[in-house]
Order: sequence, then C-alpha cells, then structure tokens
Amino acid sequence: MADNDLGDFLRARRAGVQPQDVGMASYGVRRVSGLRREEVAVLAGVNADYYTRLEQGRERHPSPQVLDALGRALCLDADARTHLFRLAGTVPDDHYAHTVEKVSSTLSQLMDGFPNTPAFVINRTLDILAANALASALYSPFEPADNLARMTFLNPAARHFYTQWNWTAQATVANLRQASGLAPDSPRLRELLATLTEQSPEFSRLWSTHSVRGKTRDAKHLLHPDVGPLTLTYQAFDVRDAPGQQLIVYQAEPESPTAQALSLLGSLHATRKQPAPHPQP
Repeated sequence: MADNDLGDFLRARRAGVQPQDVGMASYGVRRVSGLRREEVAVLAGVNADYYTRLEQGRERHPSPQVLDALGRALCLDADARTHLFRLAGTVPDDHYAHTVEKVSSTLSQLMDGFPNTPAFVINRTLDILAANALASALYSPFEPADNLARMTFLNPAARHFYTQWNWTAQATVANLRQASGLAPDSPRLRELLATLTEQSPEFSRLWSTHSVRGKTRDAKHLLHPDVGPLTLTYQAFDVRDAPGQQLIVYQAEPESPTAQALSLLGSLHATRKQPAPHPQP
C-alpha cells in the first residue's frame, strides 16, 4: 500500500473530472487530465495551497467539513465519499478491525435451501468462504474457485467465462479498492494485491484509477462450458453477525433460457458428484 493513499486518491479522482462536469469554463492549454488543483480548491472553498498539501501528503487530517466539500467538488458517489473519509482517518476503525472468516452453519443451511439459485459468501478481499451446490457448479470452470479477483485476472478461464470481462475486471478492482479503505492493514489484502500487481498488468493499470465501488446489485453475463450463455442478476447482503462477510445471491428470470440452463447445470453437477457404481462380480 502506498504511504500517501489520501493524496493518491484525490489526485486520481481529480484527473477524472472535467471542467464541464462541474459547470466550469476551461481556459488555455490544459497540461493536466481533468481539473487543476486550483479549480478543485475553488469548488471546495479551501485554500489552494492547503489542497496542494493534501495531495502531496503534507497535510493528512482534513476536517469532516473539508472532506464533504472535496467529495462534492470531485463528484464522488456514496462509496467513494465513504472511502475518502476512511483514508483521512475520520471513520472509526473498530467496527471494521475484526472480521469473521468462518461461515456459520445456519448461513450454510440457508444457502443450501436455494437449490435453484447460486449463492455464496465472500469476505472483503473477495475470497469465496462458502458456496451452495449450484454456485459450485456455476464456478466449476475455475480450479480452484477460491477468490473472485484472482479468478478474474489470473485464471485463463475468466476471459471466456465473463463475456463482459472488462466490466467485471473494473468492478472487481473497485471492490478491492473499497476493501483497502476498510482494512488497509489486512495481511490477506496486502498479499493478494502484491500477487495481482506482480502477475497482471491489467490489474495494475486499473488499480491506479482509484475507482471505488461496493457490491450491491448488478447484471452478470456468463458463458458456461456445460450449458452455454447465462444472464443473471445478483444481490449482495451484508452478514450482520459476521463483519466483513457478504452473501451473494444470483437469480435468473423465471422460465427464461437461463433458468432452464441453471436447472440443467444443477442436474449435471449432481450426477457428476455421485459415486461410480461398483462393478458386478
């Protein structure tokens, strides 16, 4: 993790905002991508020298009022704004310090009660902690199906499985960037980031954009080698008694080709798991 995370985040997000996005006129030749530092300072109502010190890491503890103003100036959404506050150290860390990695038996039973719906539990670093039978069948092209980020960037199957791989890659990196704000000192996160950065140039490029997004709801377009194309939506639910865990539930449109394909996939998976019959004497 970089030593100046707050400054790096501000600089990256400033580069992504154009003057016209915030109703400012653009004058002269622009040598920077996005807004100038002085323009952000004007929009936020802070001193330009003070804002420069924030980006350079010479000032690390802006007030909540300043952070609010910077969030508005940089057009940050809710996830990015929360991340900004955490980087500045204004959000208590005690709620996020302790994470639970073991999935409870009751949650596992709940997932197993969804025979026609893929469901699995992840932690903040996108490790798959538990999955029901249909989720295991869905991710069977990956061996092992252990971490969504590693699977996306380091497993060759991902480029075929995720038909919109670029979008999946961007979303995955944004999820990990949020995790870096929630638990910046996590050894597991550091290990995962080091591996991905070393082995995937695509990950390194996307990581430098500082995009932040949590898992909520989205569409998934997949191509499974056993049953063909699948169009799914997912919902993410925080597990309240296990900080850091999320239950991800995929759903197909009722009576759609995808629903039929999922039913077939479940049958194939169950058949493959059955022990081979003993030969007759």
